[in-house]
Order: sequence, then C-alpha cells, then structure tokens
Amino acid sequence: MTGSSRRLCWMGALAAIVLSAATASASAGPFSGLAGSWSGGGHISLANGTKERIRCRAHYSVGSDGNALQQSLRCASDSYNFELRSDVENHGGRISGNWNESTRQIGGTLTGHARDGHIEVTVENPNFSAHLTLISHGHRQSVVIRASGGGQFTGASISLARHG
Repeated sequence: MTGSSRRLCWMGALAAIVLSAATASASAGPFSGLAGSWSGGGHISLANGTKERIRCRAHYSVGSDGNALQQSLRCASDSYNFELRSDVENHGGRISGNWNESTRQIGGTLTGHARDGHIEVTVENPNFSAHLTLISHGHRQSVVIRASGGGQFTGASISLARHG
C-alpha cells in the first residue's frame, strides 16, 4: 500500500467518525441532528513527525427515522485531495457501515458505539485500522484519530461546524 493510499484510508476513518457525529443529541435516531453541510479543519500527523493543515467539507443525507446516513466528504491539504462516500446505520446503539474513496477505489468497514455525545469507532480495511473518538456539542464536532498499521499517517485532530 502506498503512502497516498494509507492517507486515504485514514480519511475513510475520518469519514466514518464524522458520520456518527450527532448520535448522542438526536431524539428520533442517532443521525437526526446531522443533516446538512459541515466544514472545518485541523491537522494531520505524519510518521516523520511533521504536521500538515487540512480543510474538509461534508454533506449528510439522513433517513427519515434518523438511523441511516449517507455522507459525502471532501478534504484537501497542501499535498493531496480526496473524496469519500459512506453509508452508516444504527441498530440499538451499535454503529456499522462501509466507506469508499472513489478516486483511488479503496474502502473498508466501520463498527462502533455511541453514548452521550461520545462516539468510539474502529475503521478497517485489509491494510489499515484506526481508532476514532468524536465528541459532539450542538453545531460543533471534535474528531481525534489514531492510526495503526505502520503507514505514513499516524493521527489527526479536526474540528467541524455545521452551516445554516
């Protein structure tokens, strides 16, 4: 797996955690509060010790019961761009789904749980895994990612805000 593919895998992980953002605050279903557009930025950490700024935009379409979500995420840094799509479902507090990075044709699965605005998700594909923590407060999200598997990407810290 190339360094670029590993970076895209971590972004799949980011997509997965962002998908789960409104879990604790929704009354109908965990994704009820997520519909619409979000954007923000933060930093990614690389294995060589450097950090790089990243900017992201997301759009969420929520199923009528608030337990299903389709997401599109575009992110860019100084060195690369990508586009991710994810489908996520909630079943009794358990989160599961799939993600796909369309330009490089890579993807994987995600599993996790949510409780009181605190979301924990594990994202995997055959060459990558990451642990993600998201804390949601109203119209703001804080995302922390820690990757494993020996790739160039080692982690990220990102803040997103809802528009409108």
